[in-house]
Amino acid sequence: MPPASGLATRGQAPPHALARYRSEFPIFRDRVYLNTCSLGALGERTRRKVAEFLDVWQSRGASAWYDVWWAALGELRDRYAAVIGALPAEIALAPSISVAVSTVAEALDYAKRPKVVVTSLDFPAVAYQWLAKARRGIEVVVVESPDGVTVPVEAIARAVDDRTALVATSHVYFTSGAIQDIRAVAELAHARGALCLVDAYQSVGQVPVDAHAAGVDFLTAGGLKWLLGGTGIVFLYVRAELARRLQPTTAGWFGHRQQFAFDPHALEFHDDARRFELGTPALAAIYAQLGGLEYIEEIGVPAIREVTAALTEDLIARARAAGFAPKVAAEEAARSAIVMLPMSDPAAAVRHLGEGGVIADARPGHVRLSPFFYNVQDDHVTALERLKTHRGH
Repeated sequence: MPPASGLATRGQAPPHALARYRSEFPIFRDRVYLNTCSLGALGERTRRKVAEFLDVWQSRGASAWYDVWWAALGELRDRYAAVIGALPAEIALAPSISVAVSTVAEALDYAKRPKVVVTSLDFPAVAYQWLAKARRGIEVVVVESPDGVTVPVEAIARAVDDRTALVATSHVYFTSGAIQDIRAVAELAHARGALCLVDAYQSVGQVPVDAHAAGVDFLTAGGLKWLLGGTGIVFLYVRAELARRLQPTTAGWFGHRQQFAFDPHALEFHDDARRFELGTPALAAIYAQLGGLEYIEEIGVPAIREVTAALTEDLIARARAAGFAPKVAAEEAARSAIVMLPMSDPAAAVRHLGEGGVIADARPGHVRLSPFFYNVQDDHVTALERLKTHRGH
C-alpha cells in the first residue's frame, strides 16, 4: 500500500481486473455506489433471472412447481453449499437471518444449559432471539468490546462455561468490518460442550468461508449483501450430524419429509437440514439469488477478496489523507470491505453524499462505506471529496 502522499488522483489509477464487470451494474451509470454491505447492486444477470421466473409464472402458473421451480430450490441449496464448502444436505433455505436463527433457537435444549453468549458488536437480531426467551429462564451474556472494533477470543472464552448452550456471534462485525477467528470461537465453545452459531451475512461472498474447516455448528448468510441476490432469501448451514439429531419445535410444511401427503396427524421431518425449512419460499428471491451467484461463482471468492481488499486499503489510505479517522481493525488481514468513518451526524452526512450522487449508509456515529469488486478507486475519490464538503466534517 503506497503512502497517502503517493496516492493516485482521479483518472490516474489503472482499473483492476474485475472492473470489467462494472458495466453489468447499471447503477454506476449515474451514481457512485459504496453500499454493498447494506444491499448488493443489481446486476443484469440477476434481473434476467427474475424475468425468467416471471415468464415461467405467466406461461405455466402452478404447474411449474413440480419440475422447474422444485429444481430451482435444489439448485440453490447446491450452490450455496459450494460457496461455503458444505454439503447440499447441510443447507436449509429461509426468508431472513432472523427466521433462520429462530428455528435454531427453538430446537435447542436449555434445561441444563440455559446460557447463550453473544458479543456487543454482533448485529442485534442474533441476540434478540434469546432475549425474547428470557422469561423462559434463558440467560443472555453479552461480551463487550474493549475498543468498538473487535472482541478478543479470550474474552468470549471467559464467558463460556458448562451452563452455556450456544455461542452466537459474527464472522465479520457489521460495526467495524473486523474479521473474527470463527474457528477459534468454535473450538472454545466445543471445549465446554457448547455449540457455535455464526452470522456470516457480512462475510460470505467477500471473504472466503469454509464451514467444515471452521468447525462451526450453524452458519447463516444470504443474498442481501455480498451474494448479490437481494432481499428475501438466506441459507442456514447445519452441521450434518446435528441436522439429523436436532428436533425443531418451529415447523412448516417444507420441513416435512412427506409434505405432499398433507397429513395433519403426523409430522415426519427431513433427515437433513431441510427439517429447518418452514413455509413456501419466495421464488422471485430464489431466482434473483441464482442470478447473483453467477457473478460470485464465475469470479471466485478468493479473487473477489484479493481485489476488494486492495480497494479497502486504498479507501482507508485516502480517508486518512483527507483527514478522516477510519475505525477499522489494526491488522490489514483482519479487515473486510467495511470502512467506518466517525461522524457527528452520520445520517445528515449520508444525505449529503446522496445529493451528490454517492450512495452510502449510516450507522450509529459513523458513515459506512463498503466497496466491492465492481468499484474502482475513482469512486473513493468522489465519495471523500463530497464528504469533505459536509458541514459536519
